[in-house]
This record gives sequence, structure tokens and C-alpha cells, in this order.
Amino acid sequence: MTTTHPATVTAATTLSRPLAGKVALVTGGSRGIGAAIVERLVRDGAAVAFTYAGAKDRAEALVAALTAADARVLAIAADSGDVDAVRAAVDRTREVFGRLDILVNNAAIARTAPLVDVGDDDIERMLAVNVRGVVVATREALRHMGRGGRIINIGSINSEYVPFPGASLYALTKGALSGFTHGLARELGARGITINNVQPGPVDTDMNPAAGPNGPYLTGLVAVQRFGHAREIGGLVAYLAGDEGAYVTGADLRIDGGFAA
Repeated sequence: MTTTHPATVTAATTLSRPLAGKVALVTGGSRGIGAAIVERLVRDGAAVAFTYAGAKDRAEALVAALTAADARVLAIAADSGDVDAVRAAVDRTREVFGRLDILVNNAAIARTAPLVDVGDDDIERMLAVNVRGVVVATREALRHMGRGGRIINIGSINSEYVPFPGASLYALTKGALSGFTHGLARELGARGITINNVQPGPVDTDMNPAAGPNGPYLTGLVAVQRFGHAREIGGLVAYLAGDEGAYVTGADLRIDGGFAA
């Protein structure tokens, strides 16, 4: 009969569930990269709330799958372009789970077209979701975060490298996240809170499938000759959310397979 020392059990549990006791909010978490982030944070032990705008069926399916595995998960209907909805999502997370330690600003939209064809409504909508929603969510989350808090923005490698036409407005919004991350890192360092900007390259999701019409072209631009997997983005986010990422802040972190190398 093998006897395991209690300290060994504790250490193993901590290693396997490094976010146990933490509460996270992921915006735009019902599908694609957002869902992969939710799944990874849950796997690492966090209680996770996530917002969704239109994919109610996917949100409910994700909650059902994760709660079946005894996870603490909450889906919140919230348009990230609506300031009041964003604020309410933060408040709801804290109301249900009692605290907020991790915010992942993932929700975003992408509309590509030559700038001369971009309407005023498109400009306002992309700025509302991709920029203003991030700022408001971050501001509201910071009202509740203590030392060890983590803010992780999901930007895009297109803030640095745009090898195709029609993405100027999208690149502008993602570039704004980079500047926001750098500036806020200086405000938050003394509070023991980190903020970082994850910049994915082409990732195989239903919005940008590797098997889609743009797949061969984009794959040809990636050094490793493949699209990324959403779970790989989730892995980097989980690292930044945990104790091992505590010395990383104010950083733009490429996870693009060498797309911008």
C-alpha cells in the first residue's frame, strides 16, 4: 500500500488546478477562441462567467457541457458594444461568484472593406465593441480586483502586420488595445495587477476556417504552415492568468506561428 504525504497531494492539486478559487469573466465566450479560453480556465479550476451576444444556443451548450463536469460556469447575454450591458455583466459576475480576479477581453467584430466603402455605422460599431467595450469592462472590473488580478486583452497580429487590403479599421481597433495595455500597465503595477495583450495570428474557427476560401493564402504566410488552434490561445491566456505569469505585464504577446516574423 502506497501512502501519499498530504503536502504532496496539496502540491499536485495546486499544479493541476492552478486557478482554483479564482473567478474569471470572459467577454465573447460562447464560441471560437472565447469558448476555448472559457474551457481552459475552467479546467485550471476557475469559476468562469462569459458573455455572448447572439449565439445563445452555443452559450447554453457550453454551460451544459462544463457544468456536467462539475464546473462553475455562468453565461450572460450582453452586447459588448453596449456600455450598460458590459457594466451589468461585471456586476452579475461578482454577484454570483462573490469576486472577480481575471478579466479576458475577447469579444470583437471584424468587418473588412476598403476604407472608402466603410459606413459611419460600421465605424461606430467596431469602435464600440472592439475598443469602448474593452475600456468599460476593464474599468468596471478594476473596481473589484485586488492584488493578483489579471487583465488579458485578445488583440490581433493585424495590429502589427496586415498583408491584405480592407482591414485598416480592424487593425486600428486592435492597435488601440496595444496602446491601452501599455498605458494601463503603469497604473496597475503598484496594485499588483497585470495587463497583457495576446495577439493571435490565423486561428481555425468557424469565423475564419482553415478550410475556408482564405485558408490557403493565409497558411502560406504562416511560418509553421498551418492555422493555430483555439486551445493554443487558451493555453497562453491561462499562463498569463496564473501565478507563473505574474512578472509579465504591459506586453504584446504574439501567438501567430510566425505570421509576422
